[in-house]
Amino acid sequence: MRRVLGCVLFVCLSVAVHATVILPIEFRELVATAPLIVHGEVVDVRAGWADGRRSVETFVTIAVTEYLKGDMGERMTFRVPGGQLGRYRTIFVGAPEFSEGDEVVLFLRHSGASYPYIIGLSQGAFRVVPEARTGRRMVTPAIVMAKGGDDAERIVRGDVTRKPLPIDAFREAVRQVLAGVKQ
Repeated sequence: MRRVLGCVLFVCLSVAVHATVILPIEFRELVATAPLIVHGEVVDVRAGWADGRRSVETFVTIAVTEYLKGDMGERMTFRVPGGQLGRYRTIFVGAPEFSEGDEVVLFLRHSGASYPYIIGLSQGAFRVVPEARTGRRMVTPAIVMAKGGDDAERIVRGDVTRKPLPIDAFREAVRQVLAGVKQ
């Protein structure tokens, strides 16, 4: 009887568990669904309260170099879930982190009057870094990116298909997808 009572008590006191599930998005889908595709440099990163002071969000401002799709002016601010405000910290698994001076290409969406947000969390944020030997600006691929088709994809460390792409080639890949979408 004690065991049954203990089990009933355990079930009654259990707490719902919430999880973040990130499904890989294909590059074509990412380009097609993003109303804003922007290339620029991070100039400000600030944390602020969200949900009536129940969590922290980070607000990132970038100086826009160019828009590959859409337009929101020379500087724009977007939000990222999670961040730290004083002694309070919200961790959101899969959300990218930014620092002033980062050069990025972002795939953004917005709803209503709220700040834009990155599609697919880290999947919609591409870092632009100088190549070690030549100094050429290269776009680093997302860690998880669907390749299309119905087959399950294995993520392999050191996969040769995940090589950085020159910024000009990345820009051209986006334009080719946009040209295919408009037809």
